[in-house]
Order: sequence, then C-alpha cells, then structure tokens
Amino acid sequence: MGALTSAVIAISGLVLGWIAIEIACKPCLDKGRDAIDRSLNPDYDPDDHNSITAPLNAPPDAGSTSTIDPPPTPAKAV
Repeated sequence: MGALTSAVIAISGLVLGWIAIEIACKPCLDKGRDAIDRSLNPDYDPDDHNSITAPLNAPPDAGSTSTIDPPPTPAKAV
C-alpha cells in the first residue's frame, strides 16, 4: 500500500509542476506553439503581407497606388 501512495503522490507532484510551468511560461509557450503550427501548415505563406511577422516598411502591392512620389530623374548636362 505504501508503494501505491508514493506513486500517487509522485504523479500528482508531476502534474502540479507541469501546470505551474504552463502558467508561468504561457506567453513564451504560446509563441512557440504558434511558430510550430505555422511551420507545419502547408497553406501558410511567409510572404503574405497580412502576417504579423511582415516588416512594417513592406513595399506596396503592385496593383495599389502609392501616395509617395517617385524621386525625380536627374537632368542631363548638355
């Protein structure tokens, strides 16, 4: 009976430890799990501009109009 009690106490200690780690490291674990899900998803396109990992200064799409004027062409000397 003592071995069974020891086993139950050990298993419950492991479960409580696992829960404590999950609660303490939740933000880091969520980012890691999201990264794993993205890497295993065959439909995920890393070049998608709606991605949270896309750079903030990404070039505009080819079909959209830009509000920034292109630089002027230099005048040629005669």
